[in-house]
This record gives sequence, structure tokens and C-alpha cells, in this order.
Amino acid sequence: MKKRVVVTGMGVISPIGNTVEEFWQSLKAKRVGIGEITHYDASEDKVKLAAEVKDFNPKNYMDPKAARRMELFSQYAVAAAYEAIGNAGLDLEKEDRTRIGVSVGCGIGSLQIMEQALEKRYTKGFKKMPPLFVPMMITNMAAGNVAISFGLEGTCVNVVTACATGTHSIGEAFRAIQWGDADVMIAGGTEAAICPTGIGGFHALTAVSTSQDPAHASMPFDKNRSGFVMGEGAGVVVLESLEHAKARGAQILAEVGGFGSTCDAYHITSPKEDGSGAARAMLLAAQEAGLTGKDIQYVNAHGTGTHHNDLFETRAIKKAFGEDAYQMNVNSTKSMTGHMLGAAGAVEFIACVKTVMEDFIHATAGFEEAEEEMDLNYTKEAVSRKVTAAITNSLGFGGHNGSLLVKKYAE
Repeated sequence: MKKRVVVTGMGVISPIGNTVEEFWQSLKAKRVGIGEITHYDASEDKVKLAAEVKDFNPKNYMDPKAARRMELFSQYAVAAAYEAIGNAGLDLEKEDRTRIGVSVGCGIGSLQIMEQALEKRYTKGFKKMPPLFVPMMITNMAAGNVAISFGLEGTCVNVVTACATGTHSIGEAFRAIQWGDADVMIAGGTEAAICPTGIGGFHALTAVSTSQDPAHASMPFDKNRSGFVMGEGAGVVVLESLEHAKARGAQILAEVGGFGSTCDAYHITSPKEDGSGAARAMLLAAQEAGLTGKDIQYVNAHGTGTHHNDLFETRAIKKAFGEDAYQMNVNSTKSMTGHMLGAAGAVEFIACVKTVMEDFIHATAGFEEAEEEMDLNYTKEAVSRKVTAAITNSLGFGGHNGSLLVKKYAE
């Protein structure tokens, strides 16, 4: 029999707060974390805004020597894991660390060290390239550094599905516990790609907003949306089998009810126009949880603020749940955090956990008026509402769809 899986700890590094509580209070207050780019000089570029992490000091979470051997995406992951493990009250000295695994993904890795290495390569030759260039660049080092930092010897994987990375990472951790491959999983996503190559690449795809108004740059579902705003940070959760959590007297925050994963098999950047692939992912998650649309009050949408995503995701929600979709609150956390790429799904999963814990659904900041076909309740203003089940969606380049269902824990 598949084991029940619960959430016992959470950690966040984000543009709107570097703890779960700061992040959640910012969401409740509709606080937008978007501003002028400071990570590099963007004064001559068309894209001048991003959602950067503020006041982050890796020395607060790890040994300074270890931090110097990590790029920012790995530092964010370790920092979020540090909070999550502490939040869970997980005493690693008392645990069998071979039964604790890591599933922390990153969509891109470090473009920054790649920029530095290429500059050195073409101006000074091979010998001047950073000696740790490769291990600091590659995406799996987020998971590896989390495992090394906490001495976790169970399965250690790095799921990479572009913008669906965080969701799939948590989904695979969920599966590992369900089938007995681990008792505890440290799971989530991380990203730090706010640099000329990262911003420039997405601008070349015409995917990012060129707005210079932070309050109206990331506008998911609004008829005037103009693309996403790049964000960064990490979200990490502690998942446990229900038996393990009970045995150690852990506080259970919520239960993971189901996971759905599908592929559009349609286009490298655009979701399927009828939303059928994303709809199947939502239905798979709901069916695994034994729920129907009538049982789900809230959808945390992928909601990037691009024309295609928001329209096609709306179609997906309606295709999955029919008339029940009109009774659900739909919102986009990206309206405040920007699009955190590989970290997005994990941070949005955490928003869902807090929602079912507190029966509070945050607003979609910047949303004013939708187009005619986009007729769902996009939560213009925050609402207090009993939420027993929530779905979070992630849609990644390549056609990757992932949905996780979070529900209130009950015996």
C-alpha cells in the first residue's frame, strides 16, 4: 500500500521575504517584490525590472568557506533547506540519514559563472578559467550541496523540467516516500538567473515584460499583461511518511494528496492551446487524492503573465473541472514574486500549504480586468475562505506539466 505523505517543514528565500513567515505576510499584504535590476547594470537594456532577493547573506546559513564554493542558486537552496529542517524540528542526530533523501531541482544552474568563465576563456585563455567552473555551474549541485550540508545519505536527485522543476521535484519526493524508498525527503526548487544572459535570453523570446512600472509589470490574467518578470530564490519543504512524522511527534502542516505529471508533446515554448495536457495533470492529482472539482476550492496557477500561458491555463482549468471551475479561487503568486523559474513551483506549493492552514487566499496583484474568454475568479482581492484542498500548477518549456494537490491534514 502507498504511504500517506505529509508536510512538516518549509523554507523560503524569495523576493518578498527570506523566511516562510515574511513571504506569507507579504503575500497577504499584496506586497510586490519587483524593482530595478541591481545585480548588474541594466541601464542600457530594454528590460530594467526583476524580482530580486533582498538582504541575503549566505553566512547566516552556512560556513563561509562552503559558501564560496557555491553559486547563488546553491546558496539559496541550502538556506531554504536550513529553515525547512529547523521548522520541521527534525533532529538529524537521531535520524537514520540513509533514509532521508534530497530532491531539489534547478532549471538553469549558474549562468553567472558561465559568463565569467567565457570572458576569461576568450581574453586570457583556458588557464585563467575558474577551477571550480563546472561544479559551480551544473544544476545538480543544489541537491548535492543540500545533501552535503546536512549529511543526508538517501536518494539525491535533481529534476529539471524548466519552469515545472520545483513541482516535479516535490512530486518525485512524494513518490519516493509513498513507495518506501525514503522516510523523509528534503524537496523543492531553486534558481538565480538574473544576469545579462538570463534576462537577454528570455527577452529574445519576447517572453519578459519591458514595463518600467513595478506595480504593473507582472500582471497575470490581466488583459494588459505583457510577459513575465524574472524572479529568483528557493523553496524547500520537508516531506515525511505519516508514520514517521507521528513517531517523532512532528507538527503536521498539511498532506500531499496527489501528483499529476503529463506532457503536451506540442511545442517547445507554448502550452497546448486547448489546455488538455495541463488539464490531465490536474485531474491525475485530484483523482489520486480521491477528490473531484467540487472538493477543491483553490488553484494556485502557473500564471506567468504571458498571453499564451494565462489563456491556455484558463482553458485547462475549465477543461479539467467544468462548471466547478467557476466556484474556485484562482490566483498567481508570480504577480508578487515574479517568475522564479525552477523555484516557482516549490514556492507556490508553500503558498498552498499556508492557504490550507490559514483558510486565506492571497490576491493576484496587478490584476484589474481580464479578456472575454478568461472568465474565472482570478482573486482580485484577497479572501478568507475555508480551503480543504488546493491545486498548484506548473507548466515548463518543452511541454512539461505538473500539478500537486495539497489538503488539510485529518486523521
